[in-house]
Amino acid sequence: MKKSLLRVAAPFLLLAVAARPGAAQIQPELNPAGTRSDDTTRVQLTQPLDSLVAESTSAADSARLVWLQTPPELRDLVGDRISCLDTDMPHVFNGTVMSFVNYFTLRNRAYTQRILERQNLYFPLFEKYLAKYHLPQDLKYLAVVESALLPTARSRVGAVGLWQFMGPTGRDMRLVQNEYIDERMNPEKSTEAACKYLRDLYRMFGDWELVMAAYNWGGGNVQRAMKRTGKRTFWDLYPQLPKETRNYVPTFTAAMYTLQYAKEHGLHNDSLRYQYPEATDTLMISGRSLDLRKLSAQFGLDSAALAHYNPEIRKTYLPETVRNYKLTIPACVRTELVALDRNTVLDFCKVVLPPPRPLTPLVPALPAADSASAALAAAAKAADKPQYRRIRHSVKRGESVADVAARYEVSPAQVRRWNKLRQGRALVPKQQLVVFVPLEASETTAPVVAVRKATVPAKLPLPGGQPEKEISVAAKAPAVSQPEAEDAPAAAPEKAVASVKASRQTRETVTAAAEPKASTAPADENLPTEYTVRKGDNLNRVARERGLTVAQLMTWNNLETEAVMPGQKLLLRAPTEAEAAAAAKSIARRTPAARSVEVLPAPKVHLVQPGDTLYNISRRYQGVTVEQLRKLNHLKSDEVKPGQKLLVQG
Repeated sequence: MKKSLLRVAAPFLLLAVAARPGAAQIQPELNPAGTRSDDTTRVQLTQPLDSLVAESTSAADSARLVWLQTPPELRDLVGDRISCLDTDMPHVFNGTVMSFVNYFTLRNRAYTQRILERQNLYFPLFEKYLAKYHLPQDLKYLAVVESALLPTARSRVGAVGLWQFMGPTGRDMRLVQNEYIDERMNPEKSTEAACKYLRDLYRMFGDWELVMAAYNWGGGNVQRAMKRTGKRTFWDLYPQLPKETRNYVPTFTAAMYTLQYAKEHGLHNDSLRYQYPEATDTLMISGRSLDLRKLSAQFGLDSAALAHYNPEIRKTYLPETVRNYKLTIPACVRTELVALDRNTVLDFCKVVLPPPRPLTPLVPALPAADSASAALAAAAKAADKPQYRRIRHSVKRGESVADVAARYEVSPAQVRRWNKLRQGRALVPKQQLVVFVPLEASETTAPVVAVRKATVPAKLPLPGGQPEKEISVAAKAPAVSQPEAEDAPAAAPEKAVASVKASRQTRETVTAAAEPKASTAPADENLPTEYTVRKGDNLNRVARERGLTVAQLMTWNNLETEAVMPGQKLLLRAPTEAEAAAAAKSIARRTPAARSVEVLPAPKVHLVQPGDTLYNISRRYQGVTVEQLRKLNHLKSDEVKPGQKLLVQG
């Protein structure tokens, strides 16, 4: 009986003994005080690196770690203060908010103190426009999150100003952006534009947390996330948002708490340079250029003072094309400006471009004009240098870079470098390649060197100078061949003198003389005489690849502009009389049709960009409403997708 009982109980006893070590792998739970019920640190240190407990501990979220490391008393105090904030907007206190509170109050106190220095300068302006558009006053802390209250702040993606407007959004809000002025950096105009934009977003979402998320990520993106997930609040959409947008609302709550309780955290001290609004006046600038440095010196201001009052000005001057621009100036200048004549001051401060610097004549070291032996030695030295001949190669089907290099006895790297080809990219049939091959000994002759030597200028002409008479005479003299120089050594000095005098021609004379030669040079029979324009081609590229000029192509093909279309055929040589007559007839036939086409209005199409909505698109085109966009594009809802093409005018 006892043996049978032992046989039955033995397996259960073995399982109980084997299960005891596994119990040590279970991580103890946290008690309500936030601490562990036993010495769990020792248990975690004794775990192997591949255990589940060690893996989950090492991958803990940083906000959760900050929450655990913060004393419970401080967590409770911050949570109570945030819950007691007098605000029209909801605020949630959690570990992420606490981590940003620690960042503002402990880890980067200097950054928060720089914000406190500018707080009194910009917050009254924000409160003025928030009250004008009936928005919550707490939205002024949004500029703290966006730009740290710096009007010239610029993000890595191109957002600019106190409210970090992107270029298209700024243009939608009627903020001027050009080479000289960027009103996204104007505190007053950008603040009013931000209030209008926030008002429009609230009409769209009806929830301030979603409004802030849309301000950061884009209204269209938030709408698509809501439709995809069916969620209607920020915290429900939290896992679907990008990291930057997830942290946006907690950062806003932490910034608002920090600035309201800065004194309790000891952030204020006597070393801070607090800024306050100053009395200012405006000076209207229209149709006049204005040098801001001259204006500052005229009234005894610091050189950076006007840039401080007008951060939207991108240069140190304003051109004459500026119209009705209100320049902000300090009020202390008003008395002196009234005493002086306004036109006199503006005439004195106009932009005066400095005169161009005169060219310094350069005298290159050339051999003496009366030394025949020196001229012959220079010609022989130039002949010893390697010379190359340029060859155009038309790629055949199946031909590679290595095949072309082997044909002309050059390296594949040289072929790729000469033609700017990418490594590993296949060649296209009929593609034109340029190859440089060394000249044969018979092709490299001394007369060519002598002619090239004669074209090197002895010095640059002085401004207003006239070329000497000997230059024109020498330029018309025929080139002297090397055999004649050897047969008649007595005549070599005079011919050397003539060649040196001919080298004193100006660069303009040499260029003008070279152009007709290039145009009358016989064309290579191996080169194609006609080219069909492919997609992506332009006239400049076609001319450069074939050693021609844009002017030649436009003249030979009767082109009025440099625009070409795919499939268009271009002549690569001067047309014959018959071809020119046929081209003139075809142009005459096409002229009435072209004029009739120009009369018809072309429909306008808008390509939807990321973050676009029907409302924003309707704002970009005058007289277009959201309802019209729906009817024109047969839309059943306001949702649009990036890349979608919308008709904005029938």
